[in-house]
Amino acid sequence: MNRKIKKLIKEFEGYAKENGFRLNPDSKIAKETIRGLLENEKKHGQRYCPCRRVTGNKEEDKKIICPCIYHEKEIKTQGHCLCQLFFK
Repeated sequence: MNRKIKKLIKEFEGYAKENGFRLNPDSKIAKETIRGLLENEKKHGQRYCPCRRVTGNKEEDKKIICPCIYHEKEIKTQGHCLCQLFFK
């Protein structure tokens, strides 16, 4: 799983940079969040945000596939997304 975590960190760092924010500077928290994403992928088939409830309704749950539809607004208003993966 470490290899998957490292790969996702690189992907999310690139995504964050392209969108004007950054990955959580606390690598321990970032890794824990990514570990949660991978667990959700294993359990539910998608990388659902670990901070959001999976309903089982595929259409509704699309909204919480990381990066979820809420992260940009949360970063703008709170300085980070709910999962604390992305920061201003």
